[in-house]
Amino acid sequence: MSFDLLIRNGTVVDGTGAPRFDADVAVKDGRIAAIGAVAGDAARTIDAKGMIVAPGFVDPHTHYDAQMCWDPLLTPSSWHGVTTVVLGNCGVGVAPCRPGDRDKATWDLVNLEAIPYETLAQGLSWDWESFPDYMDAAERRGCGLNLAFLAPLAPFRRYVLGDEAMERPATAEETTRIRALLREAMAAGAVGFSSTQAPSHIGYQGKPLASVPASADELVAYAAELGAIGRGAIEMAIGSVAPWMKPADYELLDRMLEASRAPLTFLALMKFLDKPEAHLRAMEQVAPLVARGARPQMHSTNLVSDLNLRDPFMLSSFASLRGVFNQPREVQAAIYRDPAFRRAFRDEIAEQAAAFHGDWSMVWVIATGRADLERLIGRTLVEIGAERGQDPLDAFFDLALEDDLATAFTAVRFGVPEEFLGDPRTLIGLSDGGAHVGILCNAGYTTEMLGDLVRRRGLLDLETAVMRLTSDPADVFGLSDRGRLKPGLAADIVVFDPATVGSDSARPVPRDDLPGGARRLVVEAEGIRHVIVNGAILFEDGRHSGAYPGRVLRPGRASA
Repeated sequence: MSFDLLIRNGTVVDGTGAPRFDADVAVKDGRIAAIGAVAGDAARTIDAKGMIVAPGFVDPHTHYDAQMCWDPLLTPSSWHGVTTVVLGNCGVGVAPCRPGDRDKATWDLVNLEAIPYETLAQGLSWDWESFPDYMDAAERRGCGLNLAFLAPLAPFRRYVLGDEAMERPATAEETTRIRALLREAMAAGAVGFSSTQAPSHIGYQGKPLASVPASADELVAYAAELGAIGRGAIEMAIGSVAPWMKPADYELLDRMLEASRAPLTFLALMKFLDKPEAHLRAMEQVAPLVARGARPQMHSTNLVSDLNLRDPFMLSSFASLRGVFNQPREVQAAIYRDPAFRRAFRDEIAEQAAAFHGDWSMVWVIATGRADLERLIGRTLVEIGAERGQDPLDAFFDLALEDDLATAFTAVRFGVPEEFLGDPRTLIGLSDGGAHVGILCNAGYTTEMLGDLVRRRGLLDLETAVMRLTSDPADVFGLSDRGRLKPGLAADIVVFDPATVGSDSARPVPRDDLPGGARRLVVEAEGIRHVIVNGAILFEDGRHSGAYPGRVLRPGRASA
């Protein structure tokens, strides 16, 4: 028999958690045709001796909603073996959107996803209004990866309530109209919906993102819509500040599970460096919800972010900072100098363990605008404050002000809940691919997981790690023909070298390649030999083939 592609002599890890085995993998017409000792020839043969052949990775938590307009390869995720991404997380997105609301939707992405306004102004194509239009536009443009769309509630609520969506719950009549839009999105192939009640999630003009003011009854009504449809998943960023869940959030998730009978994943299970066992008690608290199908999302890599006071996304959970967003530099500087502002910020940081847990020894300088300040690079704010005879908080603001807000810092935010890396009750994700582009990049978590957690530290066996990156997230979002190597399923495949994958790929590096020349951080991939999407080679040893074989995945429809 003749095949389109034949991968010979590799070691198959099939995504189910089953033991690895040596086999050939044959592909025809975009699907896996055979696995085993395959006889026959092929238009293209890959010798995978010494390599692992696995399903393409599925990233369940990305924000490529805008980037796909100017970067159909969705880099850097595609470099790291990701073949399917779930977009529209955290309730934020760009559809549905009337022409008059485009600027507001753009500022939502600036404030929540930390994407430069100029990049979005030049890069967003806006060839849609409704959510089905948005999905169809993505299909027309073409993409290197498969796209699975969550319907984000912020633009849905703004479409119906206008600017009042940032201020109040929907009425019963408005909720009915939003349900109709959600039903339309699901009919077009959306994989569910997302929302947020996190106070740190701010949008246009520093106001709450338009999904934050939704009432519990309203959210339960949308969950009931999924129940009526009979498919779909829910992604929720809850209002509680981790690690503990407030009773109201617990009750909300309980009601949404009951109304939808759908998979529900919520943000987030995190390891607080100043409370090293709190995540264990947090899992005990939510155990009844988890038993009914709720799954907390968690990082598989330490979360370290860059921070600057010109675009202080990392501090968005502090109410005292809300007034600085989307303001000219001179207005921001005046606020930062104000003693009343500093008192308010000091009080807040003492009350909540947000950002860097209030520990200024976890914050250090990584770049400066002034050459005479470069000597401070690599030093913590505790050290700098001691040298200047200042409290670290005052040193933080004063140093940035002296540098015209050009100083860049790095802060350690959260560790990895290592006890739950292999636990099927959790969902590994939170890469935020496409978001926070100037301050962090976790889109390389797949190769870092294989290199660090599997090979170097032995915290996971390879079979479990691959399952956590493939079939596990695919199943949550109903992507039934992705995430496994099995005859008849879609031929999304990654071939990697287990001895070198993720060798030194975790450190973000800057690239000035956003629309308009703006800078972003990316993580480069190592050890990935081939990335194959729907049977076509996308990357070979890091080189793009020129093909764009991705599809808009539409569960329940023929094009899925």
